[in-house]
Amino acid sequence: MKILKFGGTSVASPQNILLVENIVKKESSKDNVVVIVSALHGVTDLLINAAEYASVKNEDYLQLLKNAEEKHLNLVKELIPVSEQSSLLSFVKKHFNDLEDLCNGIFVLGELTSRIKDKIASYGEFLSSSIIAARLQHQELDCLWMNAAELIRTDSNFTHAKVDFNVTDENFRNYFNKHQSRIFIGPGFIANDEKGRTTTLGRGGSDYTAAIIAAAIQAEELQIWTDVSGMMTADPRLASHAKPISEISFHEAMELSHFGAKVIYPPSIQPVMVKNINLKIKNTFDPEAQGTLVSHHLNVSANEKHQVAVGISNMGNIALLTLEGSGMVGIPGISAKLFQCLSQEKINIILITQGSSEHSITIAIHEKDMSAAENAINISFADDIDLKRVAPVKIETGLSIVALVGENMKSRSGVSAKMFGCLGNNGINIRTIAQGSSERNISVVIAEKDARKAVNVLHEEFFESEIKQIHLYICGTGNVGTKLIRQIYDQNQYLRENHFINLRIAGLSNSRKMIFADRGISEQAYINWNEDGIEASAQKFAEEIIARNLRNSVFVDITASAEIPEVYESLLKRSINIVACNKIAASSDFEKYTLLKNTARNHNCSFHFETNVGAGLPVIGTINDLIKSGDKITSIEAVLSGTLNFVFNTYDGSRTFSEVVAQAQKEGYTEPDPRLDLSGTDVARKILILAREAGYPLQFEEIENIGFLPEACMEGSVEHFYEKLTEYESHFKSLFSNAKNEGKILKYTAEFKDGKAKVGLQHIAPGSDLFHLYGKDNIVIFKTLRYSEQPLVIKGAGAGAEVTASGIFADIIRSV
Repeated sequence: MKILKFGGTSVASPQNILLVENIVKKESSKDNVVVIVSALHGVTDLLINAAEYASVKNEDYLQLLKNAEEKHLNLVKELIPVSEQSSLLSFVKKHFNDLEDLCNGIFVLGELTSRIKDKIASYGEFLSSSIIAARLQHQELDCLWMNAAELIRTDSNFTHAKVDFNVTDENFRNYFNKHQSRIFIGPGFIANDEKGRTTTLGRGGSDYTAAIIAAAIQAEELQIWTDVSGMMTADPRLASHAKPISEISFHEAMELSHFGAKVIYPPSIQPVMVKNINLKIKNTFDPEAQGTLVSHHLNVSANEKHQVAVGISNMGNIALLTLEGSGMVGIPGISAKLFQCLSQEKINIILITQGSSEHSITIAIHEKDMSAAENAINISFADDIDLKRVAPVKIETGLSIVALVGENMKSRSGVSAKMFGCLGNNGINIRTIAQGSSERNISVVIAEKDARKAVNVLHEEFFESEIKQIHLYICGTGNVGTKLIRQIYDQNQYLRENHFINLRIAGLSNSRKMIFADRGISEQAYINWNEDGIEASAQKFAEEIIARNLRNSVFVDITASAEIPEVYESLLKRSINIVACNKIAASSDFEKYTLLKNTARNHNCSFHFETNVGAGLPVIGTINDLIKSGDKITSIEAVLSGTLNFVFNTYDGSRTFSEVVAQAQKEGYTEPDPRLDLSGTDVARKILILAREAGYPLQFEEIENIGFLPEACMEGSVEHFYEKLTEYESHFKSLFSNAKNEGKILKYTAEFKDGKAKVGLQHIAPGSDLFHLYGKDNIVIFKTLRYSEQPLVIKGAGAGAEVTASGIFADIIRSV
């Protein structure tokens, strides 16, 4: 015989019940079956709410009862032919009249006891099982309605009764010996105490009813039919890539269900586990799906054998209670006293942890029990609190438990480190840790707001190692930003297939508009993203990124704005990686630069700015490698402005200096305001950054800047700047002629030596490494302790949207 249990969603509508009917027909064609059903979806809550309304003199209880009654009457009308409806409709009406009488009594008394609550809650399962039995009988199936409540004997602990298995098992064995039918159908959730009074087995108790019957008669199999295809590796509402678990042990299933996996009611596992009865979790709406088999004898694949964990569960609305004080150290009985006072209040402890110093005990409970627990503990320890031996209980709310579960975690080193590491790298602070001696479960308490992120981070780490989701927030969609976005779309498939990285552009912003999409902005959506965007600012963009709290987030700054770097610190403190093309942060006050670097380090994230110097050239990365390997940079000589190199390589007097600069701007080599390049400010920032990365605490003001632009060119607007360039054309021709007459060329260079830096226009002789530098190329010449005679030279394109975008792209990949 098989036991089939169908949950509330499986019997939520006439259409769903027809699906149940088909499953029952199929299963009963092979063997006798017992079918246990829950109340119609939402009905138990409606009934309990009606009773609670009545207890506080709220007459809306009558409407709630009417809503529940109409739900059942409509079900009868849909499932049973008109000619046969009369008796069943009367049956439903009679029971709702009884319910109304009960609630009227509650209304008059103004009191709702646990016993009456159980009585009222029982009507849901009683009615649903009776109506479905009538439907199966109408279909001429060999079906008998069984009042399972009368056969399950419990104590009188109303709303959460404890089963007397000896009496219950005998009752079921006797019942099935006396009655013959292909299909037995009955209510779940409800039972009777020894006086025949209605009790309930706790919310989710219909699963428990089915398990009790399976154990009592040593059934062949217990099937739990629900609205998902088995137990999942994580809650699919939180982790979109969660997948069904084909097979799982009883112990693993119990751990997962205890910590929030709602597919099965945790007490349901124990009876069938003891009797070694296989349990299958199946999907009513996809009956051909494999589902999950829970058993002692697993037949897992080789791949599954090597999988460390089987699933991740989470439980929200958690409160942490901490009892601490010097008077607890070395005193026996403290824990017993704590647990006893909570037990008397019927408060369930979900998680316990205690420091080895015995100075404190921390427990996790449901937030709904928080006030009662606080009161009970403070009363129980009142004398100790008065004598300052312990402090009043400390409470923290807004928390969630996330648990990693798996038999293969036993004696496997590094699991905890891997779990805590990936949470820490994503800025998720762990409040409390607990691990049982069985090593099947590692549980952490974290902020509720981080639960979704934590589940996804862990799921990706333990179950999706083939693909890592990266969420990009790109600030700046000008020439370079546009090229970068295009490169990301073009390259993403290659990254997925070859490097197991999936880049999602989760947010875009410019100076006017911003847009977000947690699952990624598609190429089609990107075309007109400005039209759908909302008003933007650096602060708003950063706040939204933090609020969305997505795993593996990277903020990409492709602007020259001084406003954007102001949000870096807040982002880094949330472990959001930063990739900056913007030079302002790394060239700001040394204290600010150091603060950002340290903040990134302290919050396990990265702050990359390779494109601050040399666009896509590996300049900063090379410095970092040299320093890490123990080398020391003694001097740097460089041409660091692709703009200025292009300008002085192109300018020969045949065209005006103004025309050459305009060409450089048009081709995307300059900043939006070319004076940043031509004044040497940009080059000064670059040599400052290189010196700092080499380990020298240099400030911007300490750099000697030998300018070549007349002062008048630095005033007014960009348009005025071009007018002045034309006006001073003779000055620029003179600069060119003087160098040419010496057989040299003009290069704007940067130099760092003996702890000092300077930038300026120089006459470069043909024998110099800087001479043969064409177009927009940059060159950086390092002398170090190891490269003292033959310097280390890095040379290549140092400007241009395409190469700069590729350098930013490389930083993004490096940061994750």
